[in-house]
Amino acid sequence: IIPTILFVIFSRFNIRQETRYMLLGNALLSDLIYLLFYTLSAALNAAHLHFPKEACVLLLFLLAVAYCGGLFTAVAIVLDTYVAILFPLRYITILPPSRTKKIIVLLWVCSGAFPGIFFLVLWSTHTFVPCVLETCSVPVILILTLNGTDALKLCFWLSAMVVFLCLSVIFCCYAILYFKTKHSGIWESICSRASVTFLMHNTVLFFYFFPLLALFVESFLCVNVLIKLQTGILVSLTVCNVLMIIPKVLFPFLYGLRYREISASLKSIVRRKQLRMVS
Repeated sequence: IIPTILFVIFSRFNIRQETRYMLLGNALLSDLIYLLFYTLSAALNAAHLHFPKEACVLLLFLLAVAYCGGLFTAVAIVLDTYVAILFPLRYITILPPSRTKKIIVLLWVCSGAFPGIFFLVLWSTHTFVPCVLETCSVPVILILTLNGTDALKLCFWLSAMVVFLCLSVIFCCYAILYFKTKHSGIWESICSRASVTFLMHNTVLFFYFFPLLALFVESFLCVNVLIKLQTGILVSLTVCNVLMIIPKVLFPFLYGLRYREISASLKSIVRRKQLRMVS
Protein backbone atom coordinates (compact mmCIF):
# COMPACT_ATOMS: atom_id res chain seq x y z
CA ILE A 1 0.00 0.00 0.00
CA ILE A 2 2.94 2.40 0.61
CA PRO A 3 4.05 2.58 -3.06
CA THR A 4 0.41 3.05 -4.10
CA ILE A 5 -0.08 6.03 -1.76
CA LEU A 6 3.26 7.50 -2.86
CA PHE A 7 2.17 7.17 -6.49
CA VAL A 8 -1.06 9.04 -5.72
CA ILE A 9 0.78 11.82 -3.86
CA PHE A 10 3.45 12.38 -6.51
CA SER A 11 1.16 11.97 -9.54
CA ARG A 12 -1.52 14.48 -8.46
CA PHE A 13 -0.38 18.11 -8.63
CA ASN A 14 -3.02 19.44 -6.23
CA ILE A 15 -2.12 16.79 -3.63
CA ARG A 16 1.64 17.12 -3.73
CA GLN A 17 1.38 20.90 -3.30
CA GLU A 18 -0.08 20.59 0.22
CA THR A 19 2.22 20.54 3.23
CA ARG A 20 0.52 17.65 5.02
CA TYR A 21 0.71 15.41 1.96
CA MET A 22 4.35 16.27 1.30
CA LEU A 23 5.23 15.37 4.90
CA LEU A 24 3.12 12.22 4.65
CA GLY A 25 4.91 11.20 1.46
CA ASN A 26 8.30 11.85 3.08
CA ALA A 27 7.37 9.71 6.10
CA LEU A 28 6.12 6.88 3.87
CA LEU A 29 9.27 7.07 1.73
CA SER A 30 11.46 6.79 4.84
CA ASP A 31 9.46 3.82 6.09
CA LEU A 32 9.65 2.12 2.69
CA ILE A 33 13.45 2.53 2.52
CA TYR A 34 13.81 1.21 6.07
CA LEU A 35 11.60 -1.81 5.38
CA LEU A 36 13.44 -2.66 2.17
CA PHE A 37 16.91 -2.53 3.69
CA TYR A 38 15.91 -4.26 6.92
CA THR A 39 14.18 -7.05 4.99
CA LEU A 40 17.30 -7.40 2.85
CA SER A 41 19.56 -7.73 5.88
CA ALA A 42 17.19 -10.19 7.58
CA ALA A 43 16.97 -12.34 4.43
CA LEU A 44 20.75 -12.40 3.98
CA ASN A 45 21.27 -13.29 7.65
CA ALA A 46 18.66 -16.05 7.40
CA ALA A 47 20.54 -17.42 4.38
CA HIS A 48 23.79 -17.36 6.44
CA LEU A 49 25.48 -15.01 3.98
CA HIS A 50 28.23 -12.97 5.65
CA PHE A 51 28.54 -9.26 4.92
CA PRO A 52 31.87 -7.59 4.19
CA LYS A 53 32.66 -5.03 6.87
CA GLU A 54 32.15 -2.08 4.50
CA ALA A 55 28.78 -3.42 3.30
CA CYS A 56 27.61 -3.92 6.87
CA VAL A 57 28.63 -0.39 7.82
CA LEU A 58 26.82 1.03 4.77
CA LEU A 59 23.68 -1.01 5.49
CA LEU A 60 23.59 0.08 9.13
CA PHE A 61 24.09 3.70 8.10
CA LEU A 62 21.23 3.58 5.59
CA LEU A 63 18.96 1.94 8.15
CA ALA A 64 19.81 4.65 10.67
CA VAL A 65 19.19 7.42 8.12
CA ALA A 66 15.82 5.95 7.08
CA TYR A 67 14.69 5.46 10.69
CA CYS A 68 15.77 8.97 11.70
CA GLY A 69 13.98 10.32 8.63
CA GLY A 70 10.73 8.70 9.71
CA LEU A 71 11.18 9.82 13.31
CA PHE A 72 11.94 13.45 12.45
CA THR A 73 9.12 13.55 9.90
CA ALA A 74 6.69 12.31 12.57
CA VAL A 75 7.71 15.30 14.69
CA ALA A 76 7.26 17.59 11.67
CA ILE A 77 3.75 16.18 11.06
CA VAL A 78 2.78 16.95 14.65
CA LEU A 79 4.19 20.49 14.37
CA ASP A 80 2.28 20.95 11.10
CA THR A 81 -0.95 19.88 12.83
CA TYR A 82 -0.15 22.26 15.69
CA VAL A 83 0.30 25.24 13.33
CA ALA A 84 -2.76 24.32 11.22
CA ILE A 85 -5.08 24.21 14.25
CA LEU A 86 -3.78 27.15 16.28
CA PHE A 87 -2.95 29.48 13.36
CA PRO A 88 -5.44 28.58 10.60
CA LEU A 89 -5.50 32.03 8.97
CA ARG A 90 -1.71 32.30 8.81
CA TYR A 91 -1.05 28.65 8.01
CA ILE A 92 -0.48 29.20 4.27
CA THR A 93 2.01 32.00 4.93
CA ILE A 94 3.82 30.08 7.67
CA LEU A 95 4.12 26.81 5.74
CA PRO A 96 3.85 27.39 1.99
CA PRO A 97 4.85 24.54 -0.36
CA SER A 98 8.24 26.11 -1.11
CA ARG A 99 9.13 26.30 2.58
CA THR A 100 7.86 22.76 3.16
CA LYS A 101 10.25 21.45 0.50
CA LYS A 102 13.14 23.17 2.28
CA ILE A 103 12.00 21.64 5.58
CA ILE A 104 11.95 18.18 4.01
CA VAL A 105 15.49 18.70 2.67
CA LEU A 106 16.55 19.84 6.14
CA LEU A 107 14.97 16.72 7.67
CA TRP A 108 17.00 14.48 5.36
CA VAL A 109 20.18 16.45 6.10
CA CYS A 110 19.61 16.02 9.84
CA SER A 111 18.74 12.36 9.31
CA GLY A 112 22.06 11.84 7.54
CA ALA A 113 24.15 14.06 9.82
CA PHE A 114 23.04 12.50 13.10
CA PRO A 115 23.96 8.88 12.24
CA GLY A 116 27.01 10.19 10.34
CA ILE A 117 28.44 11.80 13.49
CA PHE A 118 27.64 8.61 15.40
CA PHE A 119 29.49 6.42 12.89
CA LEU A 120 32.46 8.81 12.64
CA VAL A 121 32.94 8.71 16.41
CA LEU A 122 32.92 4.93 16.37
CA TRP A 123 35.26 4.81 13.38
CA SER A 124 37.74 7.28 14.91
CA THR A 125 37.88 5.34 18.17
CA HIS A 126 38.36 2.03 16.28
CA THR A 127 35.54 0.46 18.27
CA PHE A 128 33.03 -0.22 15.55
CA VAL A 129 31.22 -3.44 16.36
CA PRO A 130 30.91 -5.11 12.90
CA CYS A 131 34.71 -5.43 12.83
CA VAL A 132 34.42 -8.38 15.20
CA LEU A 133 31.10 -9.79 14.00
CA GLU A 134 30.40 -12.51 11.50
CA THR A 135 26.76 -11.44 11.13
CA CYS A 136 25.40 -7.97 10.39
CA SER A 137 22.35 -8.12 12.66
CA VAL A 138 20.98 -4.91 14.13
CA PRO A 139 19.71 -6.44 17.43
CA VAL A 140 23.00 -8.23 18.07
CA ILE A 141 24.99 -5.08 17.33
CA LEU A 142 22.79 -3.09 19.71
CA ILE A 143 23.49 -5.53 22.52
CA LEU A 144 27.23 -5.60 21.86
CA THR A 145 27.28 -1.81 21.73
CA LEU A 146 26.15 -1.68 25.34
CA ASN A 147 28.96 -4.02 26.35
CA GLY A 148 31.57 -2.04 24.41
CA THR A 149 33.75 0.94 25.23
CA ASP A 150 32.71 4.23 26.82
CA ALA A 151 32.56 5.90 23.38
CA LEU A 152 29.98 3.36 22.22
CA LYS A 153 27.88 3.83 25.34
CA LEU A 154 28.12 7.62 25.06
CA CYS A 155 26.85 7.57 21.47
CA PHE A 156 24.03 5.24 22.45
CA TRP A 157 22.82 7.41 25.31
CA LEU A 158 23.11 10.58 23.21
CA SER A 159 20.81 8.88 20.71
CA ALA A 160 18.42 8.13 23.57
CA MET A 161 18.42 11.81 24.56
CA VAL A 162 17.52 12.85 20.99
CA VAL A 163 14.63 10.37 20.94
CA PHE A 164 13.30 11.63 24.27
CA LEU A 165 13.63 15.21 23.04
CA CYS A 166 11.47 14.36 20.00
CA LEU A 167 8.98 12.64 22.29
CA SER A 168 8.85 15.70 24.58
CA VAL A 169 8.17 18.04 21.65
CA ILE A 170 5.31 15.83 20.44
CA PHE A 171 3.81 15.53 23.93
CA CYS A 172 3.97 19.30 24.52
CA CYS A 173 2.33 20.06 21.16
CA TYR A 174 -0.53 17.65 21.81
CA ALA A 175 -1.02 18.91 25.37
CA ILE A 176 -1.22 22.53 24.15
CA LEU A 177 -3.60 21.56 21.34
CA TYR A 178 -5.92 19.78 23.75
CA PHE A 179 -6.07 22.59 26.33
CA LYS A 180 -6.49 25.24 23.62
CA THR A 181 -9.39 23.42 21.94
CA LYS A 182 -11.14 21.61 24.80
CA HIS A 183 -13.79 24.37 25.09
CA SER A 184 -14.48 24.53 21.34
CA GLY A 185 -16.88 21.56 21.35
CA ILE A 186 -14.89 19.29 19.03
CA TRP A 187 -14.23 16.78 21.84
CA GLU A 188 -17.87 16.29 22.91
CA SER A 189 -18.44 13.10 20.91
CA ILE A 190 -16.10 10.12 21.17
CA CYS A 191 -16.66 9.42 17.47
CA SER A 192 -15.99 13.00 16.37
CA ARG A 193 -13.30 13.56 13.75
CA ALA A 194 -11.09 15.40 16.26
CA SER A 195 -11.28 12.57 18.81
CA VAL A 196 -10.61 9.90 16.20
CA THR A 197 -7.71 11.91 14.74
CA PHE A 198 -6.25 12.44 18.21
CA LEU A 199 -6.56 8.72 18.99
CA MET A 200 -5.05 7.82 15.61
CA HIS A 201 -2.03 10.07 16.14
CA ASN A 202 -1.49 8.74 19.66
CA THR A 203 -1.72 5.13 18.50
CA VAL A 204 0.85 5.53 15.74
CA LEU A 205 3.22 7.60 17.87
CA PHE A 206 2.89 5.14 20.75
CA PHE A 207 4.01 2.31 18.47
CA TYR A 208 6.80 4.53 17.14
CA PHE A 209 8.28 5.32 20.54
CA PHE A 210 7.35 2.29 22.65
CA PRO A 211 9.92 0.00 20.94
CA LEU A 212 12.63 2.60 21.56
CA LEU A 213 11.62 2.90 25.20
CA ALA A 214 11.67 -0.90 25.48
CA LEU A 215 15.17 -0.94 23.98
CA PHE A 216 16.40 1.69 26.42
CA VAL A 217 14.94 -0.15 29.44
CA GLU A 218 16.42 -3.42 28.23
CA SER A 219 19.74 -1.63 27.64
CA PHE A 220 19.75 -0.23 31.17
CA LEU A 221 19.07 -3.67 32.62
CA CYS A 222 21.76 -5.21 30.42
CA VAL A 223 24.38 -2.62 31.37
CA ASN A 224 23.69 -3.16 35.07
CA VAL A 225 23.87 -6.96 34.58
CA LEU A 226 20.28 -7.40 35.75
CA ILE A 227 19.46 -9.66 32.80
CA LYS A 228 21.54 -12.20 30.91
CA LEU A 229 23.09 -11.49 27.52
CA GLN A 230 20.96 -14.18 25.86
CA THR A 231 17.79 -12.62 27.27
CA GLY A 232 18.90 -9.19 26.08
CA ILE A 233 19.47 -10.47 22.53
CA LEU A 234 16.03 -12.15 22.53
CA VAL A 235 14.35 -8.91 23.68
CA SER A 236 16.26 -6.90 21.05
CA LEU A 237 15.25 -9.36 18.32
CA THR A 238 11.59 -9.05 19.33
CA VAL A 239 11.73 -5.26 19.41
CA CYS A 240 13.57 -4.84 16.09
CA ASN A 241 11.75 -7.55 14.13
CA VAL A 242 8.22 -7.01 15.45
CA LEU A 243 7.59 -3.86 17.47
CA MET A 244 9.54 -1.50 15.20
CA ILE A 245 7.72 -2.86 12.14
CA ILE A 246 4.19 -2.41 13.56
CA PRO A 247 4.05 1.43 13.27
CA LYS A 248 5.36 1.27 9.71
CA VAL A 249 2.51 -1.12 8.90
CA LEU A 250 -0.13 1.00 10.65
CA PHE A 251 1.09 4.36 9.33
CA PRO A 252 -0.16 4.09 5.71
CA PHE A 253 -3.57 2.81 6.81
CA LEU A 254 -4.21 5.22 9.69
CA TYR A 255 -2.65 8.27 8.04
CA GLY A 256 -2.63 7.76 4.27
CA LEU A 257 -5.98 6.11 3.58
CA ARG A 258 -7.79 8.33 6.09
CA TYR A 259 -7.25 11.44 3.98
CA ARG A 260 -10.26 11.93 1.74
CA GLU A 261 -8.24 13.14 -1.26
CA ILE A 262 -5.94 10.10 -1.23
CA SER A 263 -8.73 7.57 -0.71
CA ALA A 264 -10.83 9.23 -3.44
CA SER A 265 -7.87 9.12 -5.85
CA LEU A 266 -7.29 5.44 -5.11
CA LYS A 267 -10.98 4.70 -5.70
CA SER A 268 -10.92 6.60 -9.00
CA ILE A 269 -7.90 4.56 -10.13
CA VAL A 270 -9.66 1.29 -9.26
CA ARG A 271 -12.88 2.36 -10.99
CA ARG A 272 -10.98 3.45 -14.08
CA LYS A 273 -9.35 0.04 -14.28
CA GLN A 274 -12.72 -1.67 -13.92
CA LEU A 275 -14.20 0.45 -16.71
CA ARG A 276 -11.33 -0.41 -19.01
CA MET A 277 -11.82 -4.12 -18.26
CA VAL A 278 -15.55 -3.90 -19.09
CA SER A 279 -14.94 -2.03 -22.33
